[in-house]
Amino acid sequence: MSNDSQYDSNVEAAIREDHPALITYITAGDPSLEDTKAYVEALDRGGSDLIELGLPFSEPIAEGPTIQAAINRALEAGTTPQGFFELVDDLETEAPLLVMTYYNMILQYGDVPDVRPFVERAADAGLSGIIVPDLPAEEADPLREACDDNGLDLVFIVAPTTEGERLDTVMSQVSGFAYVQARLGTTGARADVSSATHDSLARLSEYDVPKAVGFGVSEGDHAAEIIEAGADGVIVGSALVDIIASSETPEEAVDALEAKAAELKRGARRGAGDDATDAAEDAPEPEQP
Repeated sequence: MSNDSQYDSNVEAAIREDHPALITYITAGDPSLEDTKAYVEALDRGGSDLIELGLPFSEPIAEGPTIQAAINRALEAGTTPQGFFELVDDLETEAPLLVMTYYNMILQYGDVPDVRPFVERAADAGLSGIIVPDLPAEEADPLREACDDNGLDLVFIVAPTTEGERLDTVMSQVSGFAYVQARLGTTGARADVSSATHDSLARLSEYDVPKAVGFGVSEGDHAAEIIEAGADGVIVGSALVDIIASSETPEEAVDALEAKAAELKRGARRGAGDDATDAAEDAPEPEQP
């Protein structure tokens, strides 16, 4: 996706211009890189405005059981950074792509510990941004500079407990969007929207960067409530990984992922008060098996 908009990055443009934005996540290599390609394309057709691809790491501290299991399946299938980047090389989507992974994967990618080889390869592959759950903003300068030099956004997760000077530091480093953690703990689909979401969005309202809420979003109604509360986007991961894990065939997963993305996009637009038009309705209805 080329950046022909008024915004500095494809990531921010996708959120601002396709507001309210749907951001979806799946783990690359679960259950195979070939299947991941079909799943990403299904999410793109379904209405995703940004797609996060998880590069599996053996110690995913921010993830709940659902995504941890997906990461384990991907690692058991032999997913490597090289295979990941080859997958991204081969993808063609309307939605910009981001990689979500842990700092050690980035630092150890080259011949010597350095963040630049990973960032340069990510840019070459066509990725638009990086999300690093275990990188403190106070220690992010080398990665921030490498991303700036290669035209990538660096997205930070803002926890419900992040405030004061620490919040200022995080928001000074973030670009593309702020990943607002809806609740304390790890990722995972939930039955409701945490009240902390509303408090976090209010706390972040003074910062001029898009805000997208994740951790626990699984239904169109969740998306509607979050957008109505003032978010610019919703982030959904575990609910999609659950679909992949529970589908009997890759073809079944493709249809279900496309339908789920369309449902979530409709919910987000409903939360924005956009009942008259719905871009997700343009997505073709999945064929019934």
